[in-house]
Amino acid sequence: MKEISIIGLDLAKNVFQAHGADETGSVLLRKKLRRDQLLTFFAAQPSCTIAMEACSSSHYWGREIGNLGHTVRLIPPAYVKPFVKRHKNDAADAEAICEAALRPTMRFVAVKSEVSQAAAIVFRTRDLFVRQRTQVINALRGHLAEFGIIVAQGPAHVTKLILAVEDSEKLLPDMARPVLGALVEALHALEERIRLLDIEIARRAKEDEVARRLMTVPGIGPVIATALTALAPAAETFKRGRDFAAWLGLTPLQRSTGGKQRLGKTSKMGERTLRRLLIIGASAVVRWAARKGAVAGSWLARMLSRKPRMLVTVALANKMARIVWALMAKGGIYRAQIAAE
Repeated sequence: MKEISIIGLDLAKNVFQAHGADETGSVLLRKKLRRDQLLTFFAAQPSCTIAMEACSSSHYWGREIGNLGHTVRLIPPAYVKPFVKRHKNDAADAEAICEAALRPTMRFVAVKSEVSQAAAIVFRTRDLFVRQRTQVINALRGHLAEFGIIVAQGPAHVTKLILAVEDSEKLLPDMARPVLGALVEALHALEERIRLLDIEIARRAKEDEVARRLMTVPGIGPVIATALTALAPAAETFKRGRDFAAWLGLTPLQRSTGGKQRLGKTSKMGERTLRRLLIIGASAVVRWAARKGAVAGSWLARMLSRKPRMLVTVALANKMARIVWALMAKGGIYRAQIAAE
């Protein structure tokens, strides 16, 4: 009698779909499960491989199902889509997950621990508050422009927006002033929350030995260092620094054919938060080098002399990602002489 060797599980809020197959891919099981039935069902199954699409709840289910003795494999949704036959439904998705997991060259996502997920919340929350702050600033600038008060863009000019609202000599309608004041109060509240989160991130950076070593890299401060330790998977997941940079989406798109290489824009196919933070850190280094001058003969000086600044920024972010992987995988700290190589 054939035994189930792999089960593809399509996750949902309440109703889950399971698709079981043997090692040759022959279908042995199709079953719909309610949320309260899921763990009981897998507890009764012999140890096998359980495949799921990587999503917000997949790490929780991966930990719970893994505790029952099964091997859990998480697959990026983009790698599952090509295996969906014709119409999309839960059964077809579960079957596609099962078939994708059987491919010998398939790439999987590591299951995150509760500690890792909890550590990532501070960055997700900070990003949310920063986006909300930007929305409030843009709203203030747009409303004031309707009354002929023009303020330049950028964080350095936020004070001018606030003064324009609070200045009684400005010709603002009486109906608009209290509403604009509410936006100013919301802006102050968001800035205070971001400040408190920055303090918490800085505290974590001081306590974490890996984060302290990462901060020796130019352009990496407490926020980026702590984000890398919290959001990036284990360094052993990648064979080399180039793979880590590709996972972050800091490599160019390839549209090569016929033996001809055609490289395009940055792929942006990876961890968006870390990619954005590394580019921000790299832009600070490039901006400083453009103003004060880079070390003569260094890689950065040569790149700035012949390439556009934005291209150099992304290239430096890629280089920083490789250095980060090396420090996380092999230990040690960043040494300044590396920059000249």
